[in-house]
Amino acid sequence: MMMTSRNILLTVSYDGTDFCGWQRQDTKEGQQGERTVQGEIEKALEKIHKQKTILYGSGRTDSGVHAVGQAANFFSPIESIPAENYIKALNAFLPEDIRIMDSKEVPQDFNSRFNATSRVYRYFISTGKTNAANNSRFTWFVKNYEPDLERLNHFASCLRGELDCSSFAASGDESVSPNRYIDNAFFFKQKDLWGKEMLVFQIEANAFLWKMVRTITGTLINLDKDGKALDSMEKILAARDRTKAGVTAPPNGLFLYEIKFDGIRRHV
Repeated sequence: MMMTSRNILLTVSYDGTDFCGWQRQDTKEGQQGERTVQGEIEKALEKIHKQKTILYGSGRTDSGVHAVGQAANFFSPIESIPAENYIKALNAFLPEDIRIMDSKEVPQDFNSRFNATSRVYRYFISTGKTNAANNSRFTWFVKNYEPDLERLNHFASCLRGELDCSSFAASGDESVSPNRYIDNAFFFKQKDLWGKEMLVFQIEANAFLWKMVRTITGTLINLDKDGKALDSMEKILAARDRTKAGVTAPPNGLFLYEIKFDGIRRHV
């Protein structure tokens, strides 16, 4: 009798500080190279399954970028482990900077990348005279900056719908098309664990170009900080030229916040 495999979907949280991104990086000899999130989870799966198991992520995050809601699926050859038990089983073998938050069985044809309808990122920014030590791994500290929420959201308001995002693509991006469908992009404020107010930028789209979120964030912050005209972001977007945009914000403030599977499926 042929053994059937089950398709298991994980929700993954990680502190990306000490990882060379999400994607496994193999050497020419077939061995794992730099430390990656995908690589660490696949090593844990191999210990459980006693065989190599490929993990399919919903998207890649760069070195230093974090996640609270990364989605990834794999095929389990073991029928005796309830899907939800993979939370405890995997966490027992994983380092502390990766945690499995949820685990469930999904249809055989489900794929974390191709079934995703949108990805939500949040970028966290600390401002003021100094940054709390505990925030340094997870926020971009912009010294002596007082954000104007109304101006920031005006700048971000042009980031809606089907857009050519060439102005925010890093050199070397290998995407077939620079077009992305952006559902929303906005700023809000929230308090950190110590009661200090921090600035948060949220953006949701079907997909993103390489370093696109960090470039948009850096551009928006500098437009407000430098007192630029309110139509500045629209002009940068229309230029389709990376040299017209601002700095790329550092990776440590960026979190892959949520992967959605229940929206409208748009182009990749």
